[in-house]
Amino acid sequence: MLNLLNQERMRNGLAALQVDDRLVNVARQKSQDMLLNNYFGHTSPTYGSPFQMMRAAGISYRTAGENLAGASSAETAHSALMNSSGHRANILNPAYTHVGIGAVSGSRFGMLFTQMFLGN
Repeated sequence: MLNLLNQERMRNGLAALQVDDRLVNVARQKSQDMLLNNYFGHTSPTYGSPFQMMRAAGISYRTAGENLAGASSAETAHSALMNSSGHRANILNPAYTHVGIGAVSGSRFGMLFTQMFLGN
C-alpha cells in the first residue's frame, strides 16, 4: 500500500511519504480496534478520534489526517480511496510528509485498512 501511495504522489509531482513507525503502530491499533469492536469509522469507541490516538501515543504534528478502507486487497482499497475526493485529497496533500498504515484481515470487507498521515 505504501508503494501505491507513493506512486500516486510521484505522478502528481509530490514527495514520497516516509514511514513513521509510531504512526504505523497507531494505524494498526485503529484497524484492530475496528475489527474487535465491529465498527467502521473515524471515531473509535475505545480511543476517540485519530488525533486523540496520535496525541496519546506521543505523536505531535502540524497537520494530520486519516483514511479508512474495507476491501479484499490493498490494490482494491487504494483504487476506492483514489476514487473518493476526500480520501484522494489526503493521499495527495503536499503538507503530509509521513504515513503509518495498518491492515487487519477478518472483517466483513475482507480486510480493514487505516492510513494515518501527518505533516510536521
